[in-house]
Amino acid sequence: MNTVQKNEAEELHSPVLLTEVVQFLAPERGDGLFIPKPNGLFIDATLGLGGHAEALLEKSATARVIGIDQDTEAIAYAKERLERFGDRFQIFHSNFSQLKDIWQQSGAEKPNGILADLGVSSLQFDSAERGFSFRYDAPLDMRMNAAADDDADDTETAAELLQRLSEEEIANVIYQYGEERFSRRIARWIVERRERGEPIETTKELADLVSRAVKKSKHDQIHPATRTFQALRIAVNKELEILADFISDAIDILDITGRLAIISFHSLEDRIVKQTFQKLAGKCSCPPRLPGCICGAEKKVEILTKRPVVPGAEEMADNPRARSAKLRVCSKL
Repeated sequence: MNTVQKNEAEELHSPVLLTEVVQFLAPERGDGLFIPKPNGLFIDATLGLGGHAEALLEKSATARVIGIDQDTEAIAYAKERLERFGDRFQIFHSNFSQLKDIWQQSGAEKPNGILADLGVSSLQFDSAERGFSFRYDAPLDMRMNAAADDDADDTETAAELLQRLSEEEIANVIYQYGEERFSRRIARWIVERRERGEPIETTKELADLVSRAVKKSKHDQIHPATRTFQALRIAVNKELEILADFISDAIDILDITGRLAIISFHSLEDRIVKQTFQKLAGKCSCPPRLPGCICGAEKKVEILTKRPVVPGAEEMADNPRARSAKLRVCSKL
């Protein structure tokens, strides 16, 4: 990463709910040591630019962190940022769905804490060429694994997805992942363009189409294309498909009393986190008329956040992107 990129990243990166994450993952006794181990191992499963990992490493001279990220650009910055911690920090280029395999590969003991921040990093969102934002006119990409990655070609871009899916499938993606009530109209217009030989290929083309298709209410405070862009990003990266399995894997590898903290940024993610935590806490979701539980609920964790922790007014003022963040934490029994 060159100096300009590095400086830009430093200005952009504000780890969400940083104080709260550290307090939950590295609680202190009266003598300031971690519970249960002063030399705890933590896994940051979505390392990003390394802000949360840095705070955990600074918490104790003996704490260690394993970082996972699929974005090579973010990894380059995080490596430089955290190199001062030496062998107390390891980094793996992968998706957080591979958590178990990476932990086994590391040869480390069971971790005391695991974190997943499910938001798009500032570096990704503000890189025009990545195609995450409608603020820039760029190829409609949206892959978390940057185009320079060796395995990037294994994932369809958002433009390729819109070229392949049927009108009904596009509408379902936009409605289910973006909760966009004009999803059918948007899908119809996308397919009509495609049939005219004018497929959607750039962020501007998609944003302009959605802006025309969506009837914006005077109460809406977000850009008309926000929900559609969110939906396509989730679909391209299969974000929701792997979340529940990740949570189960994290609990499996955590040490007893170890903690799992997850920061989500929209209702679909938060609902999966909440429901999976409840299931792992032993809450049965079966209909009352059934003679026994078949949903698989089993008490493996204690939920530490009865309600999600959200940013305070000061943090939201300093970092507007934090406004929709929700933190949920559980502890392994």
